Amino acid sequence: MTDTAIARFDADAASRGLRVDVVERPAANSLEEAAGLLGIEPGDIVKTLVVKRHDGASSTGRSYLLALVPGGRSIAWKKLRTVVGVNKLSMPDAATALEASGYERGTITPIGATGDLPVYADERILGRRVALGAGRHGASAFVDADALIAAYEATVADITDEEPARS
Repeated sequence: MTDTAIARFDADAASRGLRVDVVERPAANSLEEAAGLLGIEPGDIVKTLVVKRHDGASSTGRSYLLALVPGGRSIAWKKLRTVVGVNKLSMPDAATALEASGYERGTITPIGATGDLPVYADERILGRRVALGAGRHGASAFVDADALIAAYEATVADITDEEPARS
């Protein structure tokens, strides 16, 4: 992450009155390992995923949105399509996600994201302190989920399904 992106992250959090604690951490190879390094439950890690709309663009002219997905869960495409009000959504490739959000995959966060993307949050993050991308590798941003939702006027709904257990 460039100094410009760090400044963008910090300035956006400050302008929204959002208290964010950024914690440096070693790289992790799994959600469970990341949670262990941070001393939290896997469900308290929130992935921020860039999603492409396929309806031409929203009424605001934006073709992308951000989905906040708690650890151990994945986007339930049918549910998210219903909430967004479109027939087709997809995950863009890494280069497109970077272009849309200003952040690399694995670091994406609504805080300081470029493009003023609408945010859709899974209802399971309500009332929790969560860790999400901090806009750079090797760091996590801890934030009150309710404050994050309010700061970004996020749409809150049931938009995920439990991931199948790994064997």
